[in-house]
Amino acid sequence: MFIKDVIQEIEKFAPTAYAEAYDNVGLLTGSPNTEVTGALVTLDTLEDVVDEALEKNCNLIISFHPIIFSGLKKLTGSNYVERTVLKAIKNDIAIYATHTALDNSFKGVNDVICEQLGLNKRKILVPQGNTIKKLLTFVPKNDAASVREALFAAGAGTIGNYDHCSFNLIGSGSFRGNEESNPVIGRKGETHYEEEAQIGVTFPKHLEKNILNALFDSHPYEEVAYEVTSLENTNQQIGLGMIGELEEEMEEKAFLRQVKETFKSGLIRHSSLLGKPIKKVAVLGGSGSFAIDKAIAAGADIFITADLKYHDFYKAEQRLVLADVGHYESERYTKNLLASFLKKKFANFAVVLSNTETNPIKYF
Repeated sequence: MFIKDVIQEIEKFAPTAYAEAYDNVGLLTGSPNTEVTGALVTLDTLEDVVDEALEKNCNLIISFHPIIFSGLKKLTGSNYVERTVLKAIKNDIAIYATHTALDNSFKGVNDVICEQLGLNKRKILVPQGNTIKKLLTFVPKNDAASVREALFAAGAGTIGNYDHCSFNLIGSGSFRGNEESNPVIGRKGETHYEEEAQIGVTFPKHLEKNILNALFDSHPYEEVAYEVTSLENTNQQIGLGMIGELEEEMEEKAFLRQVKETFKSGLIRHSSLLGKPIKKVAVLGGSGSFAIDKAIAAGADIFITADLKYHDFYKAEQRLVLADVGHYESERYTKNLLASFLKKKFANFAVVLSNTETNPIKYF
């Protein structure tokens, strides 16, 4: 088992194509061609975490937060980031970070929060734009079925709970090959008309390479006619935050007590209570002030997130309760999610959940 094999499975679950533009996800140190001795799963990669990896014979650290976030101009060990990276490199420890790729996954960070709170009817709070693409291609009528099946097998044609979705038209295609051509149908130098099927399928953007490879491998023509366009359609499977509903509505303070206990928060900072029961809950792990308006528009009774500033609390405007449970606390179950996923995928090497406490915030 090599590092690249582990990365391949992680990126099926949380494709890096959906990470936010500002982020730095993927393999940060090490070679993808290194054999894996063990994987240590953590929320943050710090010096102590690298020491733990060494102690437990893990040469791969799978971290939620990237230790290298902005560019490093030198590696002199002058701060905790440089020291951590140096220690990892010196000891041949690879570091892989998922961060906002996992944030944007439907079964990622925010789904875990919803699971912990017992929320049903979950939907993405802030769907990510430009994640759906459309392929149009033109195939001889007799070959249309095999090309469609190849595209479906590569991941095209899935819309929500449905797969094998396509649109098909029958028409007449024409072409004329030059002296360098080698036409499968017709003769070079002569205009040929062929009954063809136009096949249209949508696909998630991270699968574009796979989809096009499947098209080229299955298409009978020497030159394949096709076009790929990006759609503005909302993708309900990819995005930040989630909104869901409690099985039974709860009184505000009782719900806040449950949230505090669930996330083991030292304290919860919140806006004014509204004297209304809590039923519809919006969540966004990590810094979520940018989604306050989205939570209000979605009709949430409360929005659970972290890193809210003083003036952010005014944005509640008596329309919902804002609750800041702490950054680390809101994401504390993320490493459990990653470890559980990897243990199911790989039985031939150790997947270890880190015991190192990485929360930099303490409460007095």
